[in-house]
Amino acid sequence: MDKRKRQPIDFEVGSGNVFADLGVENADRLLARAQIGFHIFEILKQKKLKQREIGAILGIAQPDVSHLMNGHFSRFTTEKLLDFLKRLDRKVTIAVSPHRKGEPYHEVTFTP
Repeated sequence: MDKRKRQPIDFEVGSGNVFADLGVENADRLLARAQIGFHIFEILKQKKLKQREIGAILGIAQPDVSHLMNGHFSRFTTEKLLDFLKRLDRKVTIAVSPHRKGEPYHEVTFTP
């Protein structure tokens, strides 16, 4: 049995937004875009489509499908990602409410 004392590991609790934790400008907006992109990725993965089929549905070229499926969501505007959701027969609802201290300015939620 190893009787050496284990040293505690130093760590920092994240905010839930890696972009904010890294000090990136427009962190809330980037997180929202990443969340939307990931949701699109999950929908496409569940459909088990070939990249050619995805391109036809989304109206984009195969290289752009590759970027999307590899998580390069920053290559697409938020507007384009919302268009992808429409093409995937998803309803998008935008809710505007007062901002409370400590909460993100942009928040994305998904329902089944």
